[in-house]
Amino acid sequence: MKVIVTGGAGFIGSHLSRKLLQEKHEVLIIDNFHPYYLPERKKQQLSFVEEMGEFTFIQENLLSEEAGLREVFQQFKADCVIHLAAIPGVSHSITAPNEYVDYDIKGTINTLRLAGESGVKKFIFASSSSVYGNIGKNASKEDSVTGAVVSPYAAAKYSAEAFCQAYASIYDLNMTILRFFTVYGPWGRPDMAISSFIKKLMQNKEIPIYGLENKRDYTYIDDIVDGTYKAIISKESGTFNIGSGHPISMKSLINELEKYFPHLDLSLSNRRVGDVVSTWADITKAKETLGYSPSVSFEEGIKRTVHWMKKNENVLL
Repeated sequence: MKVIVTGGAGFIGSHLSRKLLQEKHEVLIIDNFHPYYLPERKKQQLSFVEEMGEFTFIQENLLSEEAGLREVFQQFKADCVIHLAAIPGVSHSITAPNEYVDYDIKGTINTLRLAGESGVKKFIFASSSSVYGNIGKNASKEDSVTGAVVSPYAAAKYSAEAFCQAYASIYDLNMTILRFFTVYGPWGRPDMAISSFIKKLMQNKEIPIYGLENKRDYTYIDDIVDGTYKAIISKESGTFNIGSGHPISMKSLINELEKYFPHLDLSLSNRRVGDVVSTWADITKAKETLGYSPSVSFEEGIKRTVHWMKKNENVLL
């Protein structure tokens, strides 16, 4: 299969690209090295992909209207496009909302059009658990989205999902939307809680906590990749939650980290604007339709992440 991965130099994209190469697919990565975090880190992640095999890389901004990008899609003739490229992060979206309109909505529209015009049949869009807003006490099912989002980041993902449905109709795309729940693991984004906490603890710094009552459905990167790959090779389409199915409290996360950093110090603050209290994936649909079954426990995932970060301090830009 010929696969285009947008945002393939990112955290999830690099791991997924390795999986695709391992399974002998032909891969084209498109990434613009957006400075949300250091481009040098993304170049390291591309080197991580190269360890698995050869691929084609194009540094290009999906907001570009240049004919060159259209030519890339036309010449590669992909069977599947996996659209991961986006600006992540809730906090940044509060201060720079228009960037999310550009990269997370307009960039998605451009990718959908390029895919449709070049004859792509299967399109996979990486959405987010943030589209559920504050969910209350129950796990989120795919049909429980109401539009009551609480951050510009979530609003952009929610809007992009709607454009995916529109262009699936226009171009007869086999459309799959994957709602990822909080992803962590080796090469994890430096701004995300687990990676950020471990790095600070390795430097003997206190870790900032924005609400001990918060819970997250932390999902190890290998499970995210497995769920995404199952969606790629499946003949089925639709919207699926890809998570662990087990929300973890901030207190439980701290207790787990304390096993490796027994003298950790906390700095407690109120929850930040735009943050939800809890995320919790109902993964029944993904299990039944895609055969998705997360296999890495939270305890094992934290162990692997801590060991990797300690071993790779030189790449933790």
